[in-house]
Amino acid sequence: MHRSAAFAAAALLTAAAAVPAAASSASRVPDRPGTVAAAELPELIPDAAPAAKPARGLFLTLSGSENTWIRGVLLHCTPVPAGPHPEAAAACAALDAARGDLDRLSGERHPCTKQYDPVTVSATGAWRGRPTAWHKTFANACELAVATGAVFRF
Repeated sequence: MHRSAAFAAAALLTAAAAVPAAASSASRVPDRPGTVAAAELPELIPDAAPAAKPARGLFLTLSGSENTWIRGVLLHCTPVPAGPHPEAAAACAALDAARGDLDRLSGERHPCTKQYDPVTVSATGAWRGRPTAWHKTFANACELAVATGAVFRF
């Protein structure tokens, strides 16, 4: 079960990483004599500094029992909360309070039923520049919310 979840998460991460590459290649000027693409300028001008790469952020995944479904989202916390995560500011604040340790998230304290419908979550990438690779399975979505709060609420 964990192996297929890891495979699905890797596939989603690969797809997310390919989006910026596809966007930059789509905006490239067609090869014409005397035309220089903007991406080639640093190579032609020795004193030009290469553009700084944005921080990769954390790629978060959430999958259902027996990997019946999976979804993922990219969360950027540096320099400001951003990305397609619907609650990026709250998720970054929770991660900051836990100093990036997903096992120390404060979550949302409330009672849960004992229904067993497991969900597996993972976080891969970097938090504030520190490499992160974490995954955990919870008995149900309620227990996930109690443990992680806004981080996996997408």
